[in-house]
Amino acid sequence: MDTQHSDDVLGRARVTDTPELEAYYRELETLGAGALWTVANDIEPWEPRTSSIPMLWKYSDLRELVLKSSELVTPEQAGRRVVYLVNDKRRDVSAAVGWLYTGIQVTRPGESTSAHRHRASALRFIMEGERGYTVVDGHKIMLEVNDFVITPNSAWHEHGVEEGGKTCIWQDGLDIPLVNALEANDYAVFDGKQPLVAPVNYLPMSYSGAGIVPSQHVWDKPYSPLFKYAWKDVYPALLKAAEVNEGSPFDGLIMRYTNPLTGGHVMQTMGATMQLLRAGEHTKAHKHTGSFVYQCAKGHGYSIIGGKRFDWRERDIFCVPSWTYHEHVNLSDSEDACLFSFNDLPTIEALGLYQEKAYPENDGYQILEA
Repeated sequence: MDTQHSDDVLGRARVTDTPELEAYYRELETLGAGALWTVANDIEPWEPRTSSIPMLWKYSDLRELVLKSSELVTPEQAGRRVVYLVNDKRRDVSAAVGWLYTGIQVTRPGESTSAHRHRASALRFIMEGERGYTVVDGHKIMLEVNDFVITPNSAWHEHGVEEGGKTCIWQDGLDIPLVNALEANDYAVFDGKQPLVAPVNYLPMSYSGAGIVPSQHVWDKPYSPLFKYAWKDVYPALLKAAEVNEGSPFDGLIMRYTNPLTGGHVMQTMGATMQLLRAGEHTKAHKHTGSFVYQCAKGHGYSIIGGKRFDWRERDIFCVPSWTYHEHVNLSDSEDACLFSFNDLPTIEALGLYQEKAYPENDGYQILEA
């Protein structure tokens, strides 16, 4: 064992129990107390330690079941008609990975949900459908496939599909497990429908200019005013960036969705990225703190996560736990692949907890399980 990682070194707990010590521990227990040295090595690991495992959810397996939910319950009965995706090691907190939740929501033409809000932040990535919409704090925003949409902490929001549209399916992402762990969550339902306060698509059309923002509109919220990040703008931007930027050896050409007013993350506790893998690209492996949930927006390929290969294609969802080695491969020799992801990096970074490590080049990363 690496000496620096051995617990048999000065500075780590190395107490050998005796009958006298065990009696002492029992006495402490009766007072709601304990001896730190009995748990110190476990609660202070040498390196970050995840309680999640890598997982992949195949859209081809889930799609029919997601649609079936629209036959079984209405949006009003369910509150939100969602099939949630849960990590085998995080079922106790309904998390997909770490402290992040994700699910797949379906809405039929003419349906809508009641407006509600919660302390947890939320986001959407649109997978299928036409004429879907969301209303966030009175701003109605139309949705298209591969659009990324935010519904921030405590903002009133509702979703629906207009008459004459096509059934919409999108991925939800929330930090519900984190906010619940902090014992700070809440939930409220709006009395009636939200009145619209601006023309449809007012915010995304006002703030999506080429590096310009409205000079007269006052925005004092701690999250992005650009509630929708349209795929029709994002993908061309990726292609343009690819002409002059080689990107990251670990993530390909990766771009972060940002608040146009600050350049920071879109919300206080969750961030999101879109990355492009060039034809045939195979990234190097690395690991970092922070949990990630991915969705393939374009193309097909695979990722090696914690030594296991996960093959993905459009609409498949997978997760990368914190401090887990991972790399990505685009299997096409002629087309690019695009991966959307959301993460808890704003929280990790704000608390000064981010760290990253490349996989040792000479060790040769091996697939342990296909």
